Amino acid sequence: MRRFRIPAVSAFALWVIIGAAAPMAQHTKLFRPEDLSELEGPDRDEWQQPGKIMDALGIGDASVVVDLGAGSGWFTIRLANRVGPNGLVFAEDVQRPMIQAIKVRVDRLGLKNVTTVLGTATDPHLPRPVDAVLICDAYHEMEQPVALLTNVAKSLTPLGRIGIVDFTKDGGGPGPAMEERVDPDKVIRDARAAGLVLRSRETFLKYQYMLVFEKPRS
Repeated sequence: MRRFRIPAVSAFALWVIIGAAAPMAQHTKLFRPEDLSELEGPDRDEWQQPGKIMDALGIGDASVVVDLGAGSGWFTIRLANRVGPNGLVFAEDVQRPMIQAIKVRVDRLGLKNVTTVLGTATDPHLPRPVDAVLICDAYHEMEQPVALLTNVAKSLTPLGRIGIVDFTKDGGGPGPAMEERVDPDKVIRDARAAGLVLRSRETFLKYQYMLVFEKPRS
């Protein structure tokens, strides 16, 4: 992934927690906690289009949402601002250093509507039904995507949506190495195997695709 740098205060806070965390085993696809600064480029708002992504998922005031594979919490704070004090954001990750980094960030910003959740490769362990789940820039890291999506679907409200945003193989821009990227058609097959249906395929992102899924409606 292209290397970026975050403001010094934020970077320091993240590194304090990461440095204090005990070493942990991880599979080779997972983003390394010590490289969190690479996720915070000054132009990410421009190419990531967080507002349009949240609009596509129907996220608004008082929504209950999940940032699945939250990493540094970049999208978590934007979700928290969107849902407001009457909403709730679950910031989920399978790596404990990421969870600790998000806690530092949330505390520093004084956000009271974010709850961190330590999940596993197959189950995010969400504590309550949610209106929307965002998997942004993380799908290519997932070890068992069908099992994970199956469990995520169980936590959706009847009209809930899952948004998967990841990098195309067209080249250019930020993102992981080309060989690590996942074709959107594979994501669609995985989602169908997990019992989900494709609601929409968004095209507003410059370097990425966005797929929106939901549970079948009777």
